[in-house]
Amino acid sequence: MSSFASTLKKLRYERNMSQQQLADLLFVDRSSIANWENGRRVPNAILLTNLANILGVDVSVLINDVADDSSDNPVVIVVDDESIILNGELAVLKKLLPGANIIGFTSPSEALEYTRSNQVNIAFLDIEIGSVNGIELCSEIMNTQQNVNVIFLTAYVEYSFDAWSTGACGFIVKPVSESSLRNQLSMLRFPVRGLKIND
Repeated sequence: MSSFASTLKKLRYERNMSQQQLADLLFVDRSSIANWENGRRVPNAILLTNLANILGVDVSVLINDVADDSSDNPVVIVVDDESIILNGELAVLKKLLPGANIIGFTSPSEALEYTRSNQVNIAFLDIEIGSVNGIELCSEIMNTQQNVNVIFLTAYVEYSFDAWSTGACGFIVKPVSESSLRNQLSMLRFPVRGLKIND
């Protein structure tokens, strides 16, 4: 077991948290926590920071134990202010894209901050994110990431015309399904190296 894996497990036990409880707080599935604790995978920078905050330790406690080998995996972000809906969207994406680093955000500002310092291959954006307009968020993300594939998620079909004018490559009407995601992922504008879609 890696040093990071044992440190994470020890900290989680000390805080009397289950893998599922920790997963829910991070907007990842329980198998991600299990993979980290078994040394099969490591979280990326934003998840490490969030993990440190949740566990109440300095991020250096975790970073010093991680040699991040996940840089070759595609990075997918999902931004939706409804955490229950976000969890459902993440679950479907993780099933379809098992090799990708998939990160959920309920805060548009945190998502934007992440894209300013990390390469993102695909961004799924809700169009109404609290008081923030997802179409404006799309423009800001595209200003920092030239080759990002943006796919909008919305319950409101009337936004579709505005969404297409942004340069986004897709549009999905909620609720998100495997078939709608698979269809959009087959029509990405920019190729994503290492992207594997489960059958």
